[in-house]
Amino acid sequence: MFVARRVRSSVNFAKGTKAFSALAGVDSTKTIIHQTTHPKAKLEKEKLKFGTTFSDHMLEIDWDAEKGWGKPLIRPYGPLNIDPASSSLHYALQCFEGMKAYINDDGKIRLFRPDMNMARMNSSMERLFLPTFDSKEMIECIKQLVLLDKDWIPKGDGYSLYLRPTGISTHPHIGVSASSKAKVFVILSPVGPYYPEGFAPVKLYADDKYVRAWPGGTGNTKIGGNYGSTIMPQYEASKKGYSQILWLFGEEHFVTEVGTMNLFVYWINENGEKELVTAPLHRGDILPGVTRDSILQLTRGWGEFKVTEHTITMPSIVKAQKEGRLLEIFGSGTAAIISPVELINYNGVDINVPLDAEDGKSGKLTKRIWKEMTDIQYGRVEHPWSVVIN
Repeated sequence: MFVARRVRSSVNFAKGTKAFSALAGVDSTKTIIHQTTHPKAKLEKEKLKFGTTFSDHMLEIDWDAEKGWGKPLIRPYGPLNIDPASSSLHYALQCFEGMKAYINDDGKIRLFRPDMNMARMNSSMERLFLPTFDSKEMIECIKQLVLLDKDWIPKGDGYSLYLRPTGISTHPHIGVSASSKAKVFVILSPVGPYYPEGFAPVKLYADDKYVRAWPGGTGNTKIGGNYGSTIMPQYEASKKGYSQILWLFGEEHFVTEVGTMNLFVYWINENGEKELVTAPLHRGDILPGVTRDSILQLTRGWGEFKVTEHTITMPSIVKAQKEGRLLEIFGSGTAAIISPVELINYNGVDINVPLDAEDGKSGKLTKRIWKEMTDIQYGRVEHPWSVVIN
């Protein structure tokens, strides 16, 4: 295998990441903890801005091709020490996850489906030919970090602690090849409600000039390279007055994702059935979102309407809107959970999406899904997806 031959000859790689399985794995029982002697001052929770405040500590685990994973280290939050030649800085060999910890009124701290986040991170690591890890052991390491910094979890509906697990290559040589060194680290950020004033519907700009992902690419993994190329198009869309880009693909204008979220369309299909539909995963250009999967499972469990995963095109959305069959559209992701859509600009025309007449901010199905999801996340409804860690 070509990529294996590019690695130093002293390292014996077999096909794929299975070559790493004989090396030392992540062992949460060996975690070393260095507590800070200078705790940070905490902001009032009402002043929190997403991704700008970080807790006292971070988790760091190094890997090398000779020994495998080293001992997990929880240390005071601070800069990473990596070589300037590290291939993560030159060739985008980096990936990440987004997940949250919640605390409810009785003081229980919960993670929402952390097994899915770790499974997806392993998929991303494998796609970059970085070492994978035991998901359960990594979750145990993350639990230790969260419990150490539990006082950073803001209380109240809509508040949470955002967790950012990240994997990077620290291979200290320039050259496009498999990595001999890697690092996983986790940082924590207290965050407030995505919509402080309640649901705020977004305006989308359907873009066929730029392409976010394509079949056979990396759109089905959460690697850094998927996002860097979206910043300029997003800036252009915002200058035109639109909140996010709806990424299209191909001459048929397949609907893929919106900003950093999966997209759902609720409509009456051409067979006269009420249907909730989202783009399929089989093409490889759609991220398998944790919230996406949760919505599909919840709504299928209701058994009230058809719930499917199939190709959607912008022309089909325009046709449904003109014929009065378009009911609701919303995005889903870890940060916002649910993001209602009020219009999509397509070919220079704003396509209006129906909103609930009562408040004009979202549809009834969108609100219902958001409530059921948040009830699970905050433990108001007991569910196996909500994992208590204390």
